Amino acid sequence: MKAKKTWREKLANSKDLPRIQEVTPTMSQRWGTGRFVIPAPMEVDEIMKSVPEGKLTTINQIRSMLAEKHGVNFACPITSGIFAWVAAHAAEEEAAKGMKDITPYWRTLKSGGELNAKYPGGVEEQAKRLAAEGHQIIPGKGKKPPKIKDFEKDLFIRT
Repeated sequence: MKAKKTWREKLANSKDLPRIQEVTPTMSQRWGTGRFVIPAPMEVDEIMKSVPEGKLTTINQIRSMLAEKHGVNFACPITSGIFAWVAAHAAEEEAAKGMKDITPYWRTLKSGGELNAKYPGGVEEQAKRLAAEGHQIIPGKGKKPPKIKDFEKDLFIRT
């Protein structure tokens, strides 16, 4: 039986990515026309790593940066989200090995400042880490996850 890949191996496996593609007619109904990028996992991780303590980013900000970098209309929302999830698990895998300088994935929020239940430890762990960095957590309502109060004021704007 083949050994299961580690999260770090999954993150490092860029296959043939990044790849630029034309928007298909089916996609254009939701995303418009033009070209989009399917990013490499390490590109997503690199952006997540750049967010300093006390600051935040969103997956949509990451997608915008990737689109700008590659000169396209947008970055694939599905793969960008999956690669953020892989980066988060790779970071926790490294932390479990005693590494200190890991990707601060907890600073990457979903749209609207929502916490990500798919990150290691779920929204509870992400909330704990963000609160330790001075962010105020607003509890979720119903199926809505918790989010960061006034998250926009703490967004990390790269220059």
